[in-house]
Amino acid sequence: MSTAAVVGTGLIGTSVALALAAKGVRVHLLDLDESAARTAASLGAGTVGRPAAPVDIALLAVPPGSVGEVLAVQQSKGLAHSYMDVASVKSGPVGDVAALGDPSSYIGGHPMAGRELSGPLAATAALFEGRSWVLTPTPDTTTQTLNRALEVIALCGAVPVVMDGEAHDRAVALVSHTPHVVAALMAARLQHMPDDATRLAGQGLRDVIRIAGGDPNLWGDILDANAAAVADVLAELADDLSVAVTALRGLATDSTDVRAEGMMHVADLLSRGCEGRKRVPAKHGAPLRGGALVRVLIGDQPGELASLLATVADLGINVEEVTIDHSPEDRSGLVELLVDTGSTVRMEQRLIEYGWRVQQGSVPATQGRPAPSGRLLAEAAPAATV
Repeated sequence: MSTAAVVGTGLIGTSVALALAAKGVRVHLLDLDESAARTAASLGAGTVGRPAAPVDIALLAVPPGSVGEVLAVQQSKGLAHSYMDVASVKSGPVGDVAALGDPSSYIGGHPMAGRELSGPLAATAALFEGRSWVLTPTPDTTTQTLNRALEVIALCGAVPVVMDGEAHDRAVALVSHTPHVVAALMAARLQHMPDDATRLAGQGLRDVIRIAGGDPNLWGDILDANAAAVADVLAELADDLSVAVTALRGLATDSTDVRAEGMMHVADLLSRGCEGRKRVPAKHGAPLRGGALVRVLIGDQPGELASLLATVADLGINVEEVTIDHSPEDRSGLVELLVDTGSTVRMEQRLIEYGWRVQQGSVPATQGRPAPSGRLLAEAAPAATV
């Protein structure tokens, strides 16, 4: 990759541009707010203005609801050979692209990284290092576009995760969007906090409300684009909150029986919280527990991994983690795909039909395995905020 364009020079767009420029890619910066583009350029993110010829790939760093329209406009102007958005919701943009633009040169993307700050001045080239970067190819997405998207991710130091768009939206509703709403709800309680209480605020409170400082306009767009999925998670949370309120009211009574029942519910909630917390990797790159591994041997030639991932995407099976162990002696690699246990047999059979060399007999991931000597290529559930 030698050239790229970034449309939208906020935090994410400018961070992508900085990362690509640092690796020698010539980046062109476009933004309706020319001052933002000039600021990004002054940081070393690239040059302001359209390229003279189509670039290899254009990154659309715009709100989810604008992806389809912006893509159609830029495709009509011949900005790039391939396009990838970085919006935090995927189902809506995919439908908009199908209606307004050419889906063959487009792939959905979502880097699971961000800060509570916004704008180009908050950008950093290291923002995506070690972070998950979701790709949501469709049957229309060309292999060349997928390859270019994978190269962008590699240049940014991120970890590719291939997912279905709707599965992605449900996942981020739980691990990213709802946490932001909950943080905002808690932070809103502090608007009229007495000065005495302010002095008592510690790290626990700061941890809970940290992400509540995000740009309200941006988060309004995000929640609008993923409203139903977030509402579903909040409804479940509301049920638990209702039980917790009743239990705590019971603990405040003099009735022994009511207090005992209340304590039982409180203990159950706290216990489930501890168990849920264990599901989140302690650090980026840590593997998920559960599922089973499908193992595929690939050659060590350019594009082989991208071709395998494209085949997997065509199968419609969600892959939660991908690792590769290189074998320099015979110029090959062993790719391990972590999928739901119920999907392994069908996936092995279909991959064999497509001509891939599969080591049949999936391995339960819960049994553990030695860490591969190659680098981690994809991790499981996103653990970072948008």
